[in-house]
Amino acid sequence: MERVWVTRLRWRMRGAWQWPCFVALTLVDGLLLRHLPVAGDGPGTFVAALLLAGFLNLVVVAALAPLAGRRLRRRRSDLPRPIADNYAGTVLLGLVTVALVAGGLLHRPAVAAEREAEAAAVARVQAYVLQEGEPQYRSRVAGIDLLRLKEDYYRSCVPGDDPRRWLCLYVNTDQRPAGVVRDTERVPNAELRRAGGFR
Repeated sequence: MERVWVTRLRWRMRGAWQWPCFVALTLVDGLLLRHLPVAGDGPGTFVAALLLAGFLNLVVVAALAPLAGRRLRRRRSDLPRPIADNYAGTVLLGLVTVALVAGGLLHRPAVAAEREAEAAAVARVQAYVLQEGEPQYRSRVAGIDLLRLKEDYYRSCVPGDDPRRWLCLYVNTDQRPAGVVRDTERVPNAELRRAGGFR
């Protein structure tokens, strides 16, 4: 009986990596999603990225690990089911992290291109406001609020003396130099963000 207990303890120790890996890799995956997004700008905050990573890893542990553990037991029938599930879950958690790194690296040029387009839009608006804007907007040109409407197309607003009347411009960065069209509406971008669908 003692020998069985020692053998079982040895199996438990060898197969007890899934949950420590879950905690550690959830933190790593959250950092990856925050700083190396696989789509768009990523979840935004680290808390949102951590929640997304935790959900993704929980699905792996709860749904995929038992299926992979069953397949592993077909090859290694000497493994108890909890140990096989644990091994499979640990490997799958590692694969999720590898996939996030690969996806983030593949998406990185798109993120860099978008940041470059945003910088071009801000520079074009600053030049426009300093050359053609009224004095109240020139003094506040550092407070530009940029809203991406679609790829290479932005609405940029500069605050004035009246908080309800901003100088707003549509900027197209798909051309050189970026095209600028004045918006007749003076509402700030915060109003559009509140309506949803924009960032």
